Amino acid sequence: MKLASTLIALCLCLFALGSQAQDKDAVVLIANPSVPHLDLATVQRLYTGRAVEVGGNAVVVVNAAPGSPLRERFMATVLKQSDEQYIAYWTVRKHIGKGTPPVELKSSAEIIAFVLGMPGGVGYIAASDLRPGMNVVLRP
Repeated sequence: MKLASTLIALCLCLFALGSQAQDKDAVVLIANPSVPHLDLATVQRLYTGRAVEVGGNAVVVVNAAPGSPLRERFMATVLKQSDEQYIAYWTVRKHIGKGTPPVELKSSAEIIAFVLGMPGGVGYIAASDLRPGMNVVLRP
């Protein structure tokens, strides 16, 4: 009986540690303090160029670098497509004159600096990179 309860406690601890690790890898959307909370559909429209403002205020979105694990998680969880599909989508939109893709930044530090310094700035980072006081607008 003691062995069974010890195994159950060990499994619960491992589960808790695993879910904490997953939370740190989660993508969160941060924004300049001028941007209100966003829903998933609005974020999808912003990142596909179908919307450029929220509540009458201009919004400027940025992406992580192509091929980065952060961008791949964002594409899969938020936009529900692969990075290749997203690049192809923007290639067509650019060609027909329907906008340009979001600027790509190399690191979470660059994304944070951009978002904090740009009114209407929106970007995504790993949950582990969050700092106190950041304006988290969506946790997909």
